Amino acid sequence: MSDLMKKDTLYSNWIAELKQKYLQQRMKAVVAVNSSLLQFYWNLGKDISEKNLDNKYGSQFYKQLSNDLAAQIPNVKGFSPTNLKYTKYFYELYSQQDANRPQAVDDLEAQQIFSIPWGHHRFIIDKCRGNSLKAPFFVQQTIEHNWSRNVLLNFLDTDLFERKGKAITNFKQQLPAPQSDLAQELTKDPYNFDFLTLSDDFKEKELENALVDNMTRFLMELGTGFSFMGRQYRMKVNNSEFFIDLLFYNTRIHAYCVIELKAATFKPEHLGQLSFYVSAVNHELKSEMDNPTIGILICKDKDEIIAKYALDTINSPVGISEYQLSKLYPANFKSSLPTIEEIERELSKSELSGEDE
Repeated sequence: MSDLMKKDTLYSNWIAELKQKYLQQRMKAVVAVNSSLLQFYWNLGKDISEKNLDNKYGSQFYKQLSNDLAAQIPNVKGFSPTNLKYTKYFYELYSQQDANRPQAVDDLEAQQIFSIPWGHHRFIIDKCRGNSLKAPFFVQQTIEHNWSRNVLLNFLDTDLFERKGKAITNFKQQLPAPQSDLAQELTKDPYNFDFLTLSDDFKEKELENALVDNMTRFLMELGTGFSFMGRQYRMKVNNSEFFIDLLFYNTRIHAYCVIELKAATFKPEHLGQLSFYVSAVNHELKSEMDNPTIGILICKDKDEIIAKYALDTINSPVGISEYQLSKLYPANFKSSLPTIEEIERELSKSELSGEDE
């Protein structure tokens, strides 16, 4: 490349643009090849399932089919007996129809099914066989978050499907349809706080401190799009001051999210304070570009009937969830551990003893 071309910013930008276009087209080609392969596997699995071929030809069917395909289509991977079994599982898992899921393979969900790699599907099949709702959920989550196979496997081993979008809320009553659905999807019940270590008689302040100290893990548990705005967030209303436990902004719903923590069983009066904070944020922080603020109360436990009745009296969009926390230690456990200073003194004694010898 000549010195003139190297110094030409427009030329350099053009080269960078060509590189980006090439990579995008190559990715599209990879996606297209993957989609074609999955559709082939789908149709193969459909034939095996609907024609009942494995039962018709007996236990050696998959081995014989593997040999025959390898002979007719040499130098192509993917025709092992095990993989051929997965094509049947693949078709049967996503073609299931029940009262909760009227499914046709030509809809948007089908497009998503054919959009993730076959290796991801094998993990999903292993963990979700027989569950026609859980499997598409993890397909959608894989696409939305661009999960690798290892990340997908980690989430498959959790109860994310059972928890996501399960908070008791009044979002449908208080928010317009598109935002209410998105806001509901952001919730979980319960929230998993197992990454925290607390004494068994911890107070709300300790829970709040622990979450802030582990903010990265907390943001991961909250889900996509949450940005931390502050703890004990100061709100000045007229001549009075109020402090919100935790304030977030969510970029998916373009709205503030107020989170209040209660290290106790839910009581209806808890919603009054949360609703006030939601209203205050709407008046003091929310811009014309933002959607209405939502509130989430995370408590130790709740009676679902009481929670639903309490929400009927609230005019702000709020939800109620529990948290689960398994790593609890006796209150005096921490005091029984040596301090850093004590450890350093013991180490110094050991070093001196070694020198004397």
